[in-house]
Amino acid sequence: VQLVESGGGLVQPGGSLRLSCAASGFTTLNHYTIGWFRQAPGKEREGVSCISAIDGSTYYANSVEGRFTISRDNANSTVYLQMNRLEPDDTAVYYCALRAITTAQQLCTKYSGAFWGQGTQVTVSS
Repeated sequence: VQLVESGGGLVQPGGSLRLSCAASGFTTLNHYTIGWFRQAPGKEREGVSCISAIDGSTYYANSVEGRFTISRDNANSTVYLQMNRLEPDDTAVYYCALRAITTAQQLCTKYSGAFWGQGTQVTVSS
């Protein structure tokens, strides 16, 4: 089983990126809450956005609310993070992770026991 993130890169402030997280080896993603996390150099990992397996409810960190949108395509085992109006403080390695039997907020705020991808670098700079 694995999670593979893609879509990172270098973008100017105000620009947009769309991250993808492709899951393989799982029978179905329907039972997993999935989220995006990020870690900048010298900072702790933080939950950016998560989406529930139960009802599709979402959680966003205050710092990205209104700029980022999470979505999931269970049929294609992929989760997306659309990032708009990017800021230099968004620069980090972005990871996707999943965990069963949890809410979106629970996964994003207490991510112990989650299964992780390898990450993709996002750099926002002029």
